[in-house]
Amino acid sequence: MAISTYSELKSAVADFLNRDDLTSAIPTFIALAESQINRDIRHWRMESRSAITLNSEYVTLPNGWVETISLNAGNTKPIKLASREAIADKRINSEDTAGVPQFYAHVAGKIELYPTPDESYSGEILYYGKIDALSDLNTSNWLLADSPDIYLYGALIHSAPYLQEDERSTIWAQLYGVAVQKINISSEAARMSGSGIVMKNRGLG
Repeated sequence: MAISTYSELKSAVADFLNRDDLTSAIPTFIALAESQINRDIRHWRMESRSAITLNSEYVTLPNGWVETISLNAGNTKPIKLASREAIADKRINSEDTAGVPQFYAHVAGKIELYPTPDESYSGEILYYGKIDALSDLNTSNWLLADSPDIYLYGALIHSAPYLQEDERSTIWAQLYGVAVQKINISSEAARMSGSGIVMKNRGLG
């Protein structure tokens, strides 16, 4: 059975469950699977770059943000990730003097910058973004095309609480876990492909 569209995925879920009365529930199973997929998968196709204005202590994250990879100011100098506690200590020790941001933390759905910017800086954030959700209008995405088994087993896992008892749920969870592990490994391998990684030699002294 080919699974390359949202409609085909819904049909496959119904076939695996051997049910024809779940038309209204299956889209929910798929949506729940997508929430889990966005937590479990870190693939290079999820990477996005976005311009970001650094002009206050707290700045808003891009829409669809899942996880920050790196953040830099306009001079391309990276802003380092720090704990909220470390940034709080730095503010106290420096009497919260403003300046060029050097550290950031994630706080309440925003990025906290330290020092607080003394002017407006044009920065860039590299981050993992959510995979485009499937729907009757958005009938496919890169993950469904690449790994339909992840979608299928993910949706089947989330059907179990609704259907209460299904002895196959453990098998589905195992198959889902293996598929997710493989796609994460393949993504990491793709990052390392090419002419090789340049290593920095440490000198003595």
